[in-house]
Formats: sequence, structure tokens, C-alpha cells
Amino acid sequence: MRSISARELNQDVSAAKRAADEGPVMITDRGRPAYVLMTYAEYERTRSAGASLGETAAGWSTSDDDDFDQILEEVRRRPWGLKIPDVDG
Repeated sequence: MRSISARELNQDVSAAKRAADEGPVMITDRGRPAYVLMTYAEYERTRSAGASLGETAAGWSTSDDDDFDQILEEVRRRPWGLKIPDVDG
């Protein structure tokens, strides 16, 4: 998974969107994972599969497995759960 800082995102949103076309992009804030940018099509695939974000992220590839494992651990520690809400009502 590609990673960019929040500052890089603010400086070049178009580059972040192009990167998200290739796969989810982790956005860090002060060096810590904060957000994931993905295309709406990727979001729909995730939502329709009924998987949690953590389960979905486990399938994303990354060039640095140690960082990715750290991100997944951070995601799993969140107390508010990670099921993607049903926005269609």
C-alpha cells in the first residue's frame, strides 16, 4: 500500500487521486496512519463483500510488510469498530 503524508496530500491532491486509482493510499498524520484514500469503486467492492476494513486491508499488498503489520495492528485496536456502514439505508 502506498503511503503519503497529510502535507503531501494537501500539496498535490491530484497525485494522491492518481495513486488511489492503483490501490488504496494510506495517509499519515505526524507519521501515524490516519486515513485511507480509495476509489469509490474500491469502496463499493469492500462494502458489498461485507468485510470489515481490517479484513479488507489484510488483502492489500505492500512493499514494506513491517509497516503494514503495524498499520493493521493500529486498525484492530480502534475501539469504535471498523464495519463499513450501510449508507443505502
